[in-house]
Amino acid sequence: MAATPSTMIPLGTPAPAFSLPDTTTGGRRVSRDDFKGKPLLVMFICNHCPFVKHIRAELARLGRDYLPKGVGIVAISSNNVATHPDDSPEKMTAEARDAGYTFPYLYDESQDVARAFSAACTPDFFLFDKSHKLVYRGQLDDSRPSGRGPGGDLPVTGKDLRAALDAVLAGKPVNPDQRPSIGCNIKWKAGNEPHF
Repeated sequence: MAATPSTMIPLGTPAPAFSLPDTTTGGRRVSRDDFKGKPLLVMFICNHCPFVKHIRAELARLGRDYLPKGVGIVAISSNNVATHPDDSPEKMTAEARDAGYTFPYLYDESQDVARAFSAACTPDFFLFDKSHKLVYRGQLDDSRPSGRGPGGDLPVTGKDLRAALDAVLAGKPVNPDQRPSIGCNIKWKAGNEPHF
């Protein structure tokens, strides 16, 4: 199957509201409004996707590096677990522990949140400033899993997303020259597929 690019919604888009159970805390709900006044990074990921597996160590590093600086970070899995049981909430709990994720890993069972964000692939990144306006969407960096197109032999650095995070924290504008993320398509439930 061909890799799916992110939809690159307009910069300045307000962060959609969400309230989802966190698989790392036994289902405690986490919402957008928990992060009022903070920059917010929303990452659509899942357990089984080779594109996410390729960067999982860097995702854990992002949490360790930027949570202490006051950035709100959440990961969301919206995949259909009936067709992809490796992405079940129980396995999300184990994956967060094994990968060293220090941020909430939320389960979007209805897929409504993925649709609200126009999320298309895993991984798909959305960075909002302190007033929760979109300032970055697109790729983590140029690296890709081996055999998955150009970038297969590049190291994972997170340079694109880190540059955006650093700009937000410094109160500077984020470079608007942004490249789409590439990954596996979100595994939509039948009849739930969005039309971007």
